[in-house]
Amino acid sequence: MANYVSPESIKAGARDTSQRLDNPIHNERQIRVICIGAGASGLLVAYKLQKHFTNYSLTVYEKNEAVAGTWFENRYPGCACDVPSHNYTWSFEPNLSWSAVYPPSNEIFDYFEGFARKYCLHQYVKVRHQVVGAAWDHVNGGYTVQVQDLATGKITTDHCDMLVNAGGVLNHWKWPAIPGLDKYKGVLLHTANWDESVSLEGKVVGLIGNGSSGIQVLPAIRDKCKKVTTFIREPTWVSPVQGMEQHKYTPEERRAFAEKPGALLDYRKNIESGLNGQFGIFLKENRVNIDTHAYMKQQMKEKLNNAFLEEKLIPDWSVGCRRLTPGVDYLESLTKPNVQVVYGEILEVTEKGCLCDDGNEYPVDVLICATGFDTSFRPRFPVVSPSGENLQDKWAKVPESYLGIGVAGFPNYFCMLGPNCPIGNGPVLSAIEAQCDWMLKIMDRFQSTNMARIAPKEEAVRDFVEFKEWFMKRTVWSDPCRSWYKPGPDGPVVALWPGSTLHYIEAMSHVRFDDFDITYAGNRFAFLGNGYSQTELDPTADWAYYIRERDDDAPLSTGGRRKLISKTGTVTTRDVVVFSGNKEEAERVKAETSAKL
Repeated sequence: MANYVSPESIKAGARDTSQRLDNPIHNERQIRVICIGAGASGLLVAYKLQKHFTNYSLTVYEKNEAVAGTWFENRYPGCACDVPSHNYTWSFEPNLSWSAVYPPSNEIFDYFEGFARKYCLHQYVKVRHQVVGAAWDHVNGGYTVQVQDLATGKITTDHCDMLVNAGGVLNHWKWPAIPGLDKYKGVLLHTANWDESVSLEGKVVGLIGNGSSGIQVLPAIRDKCKKVTTFIREPTWVSPVQGMEQHKYTPEERRAFAEKPGALLDYRKNIESGLNGQFGIFLKENRVNIDTHAYMKQQMKEKLNNAFLEEKLIPDWSVGCRRLTPGVDYLESLTKPNVQVVYGEILEVTEKGCLCDDGNEYPVDVLICATGFDTSFRPRFPVVSPSGENLQDKWAKVPESYLGIGVAGFPNYFCMLGPNCPIGNGPVLSAIEAQCDWMLKIMDRFQSTNMARIAPKEEAVRDFVEFKEWFMKRTVWSDPCRSWYKPGPDGPVVALWPGSTLHYIEAMSHVRFDDFDITYAGNRFAFLGNGYSQTELDPTADWAYYIRERDDDAPLSTGGRRKLISKTGTVTTRDVVVFSGNKEEAERVKAETSAKL
């Protein structure tokens, strides 16, 4: 429903709508944006606003002392990205300096810091400033935002028309819920809050967790330590997808990337096509999943070469139910003489170490918790809607969004990488770009009209969640594994998009304004203004730009635009595998794969 106040009620305080009537059509009023977080998403918001908008103000509040978010915070040994480096960049901003397919985290920090520096994005960022609350402003519209200066502790208020929460998903780290953690008298570390002054040389070290962080830590520390006892409570798939193995770039390769025209672009496109072609891994009874399952099982067996570890660590559930990780040298490390694998539950942490369900206590000098983050999507501070509802309460149990970015009842609010966005479906930075472009299209409508509020309709969110639940039953994500994608082994999948990354990019290519509740300040047609076009008031513009020698219009249909953007017809050979739902065909593929192995 699109609501508006009558023309007679146009007045100051309703975004000075009366001034719009004295200006040409689509006059761009000033728009005030606050972005929470200067990680990858927040930096892209700043870049896109700067590139595409005029007459705006932007402040990015960042709690850390530097930009880059998780890549500034995470400094544990072995920390790296699990996406090939040349495709962990913005689509328009390649990087020539990557050292390897999976480079260390400091290189990724350098990339985002360099991106911010190159485009002068630091001018928008206030570091060491943490947002502690946001509430709808009933007088002026938009949000009143409370910000704490972490250097002084002082809390001040700011105001914005549009609030962007780019605080990230893997950002709020947590200790494991194990009794007695506070009793431990050794050195206690968390991978997301690493103390670089702690030496592990010659120490007996305990490592809790075999998620992405734990898998990276073990190979990086084992040679330094006298002994590493790694505590594992469940199996997981660990192996790079075929064709995505670790590789350090040679000087010749790096020189070719820098000097040979098109070499780096072709390389990046080839990897991205491979990543996008892997979506079938996540679909049940799909040939890509079956083939990958067999390949990874074989790889794990070969690397472990240990019957006990094979039995305990190779899962029964499908590949992809938990986030895949390359696990460079991890499986091999589990078999080293100074590495002890303890499989099962830790009952409690004692003064000396860990007491496990096998009845044994394992003393350690240093205990490393590679136990991840709070991935509930619940905001870490109150976000209060016009009706007085707190998003913390709304998302306390099961978070539900509109396309991973909007929230019903919370106008002018966007959550980058919100619930059910493609954070594990494929190349994530491409998805962030799609989110940012979509969000800025709404900001453009806000700026060039007298829109006051815009929020997804509750019925639109309900329909999206209903579709999502239907789709997820077809995926391996719904298998009964313990994953941060969902709140429990059998819970709903709340972290992932119901489709591929390419699917998301196309879904976000335009804004479905019929899915939104929109409120205007005054007559909705006030944007028509004084009857003039901005073009005819611009003496440098072509006042007859629509007169042409031929029809060179961009396609008006969705299909036509897709074919133009995706360069349909330029690729002549490719094996396309889609979901078939044919169990007999799946069994045949399984049998063929087993025979080959």
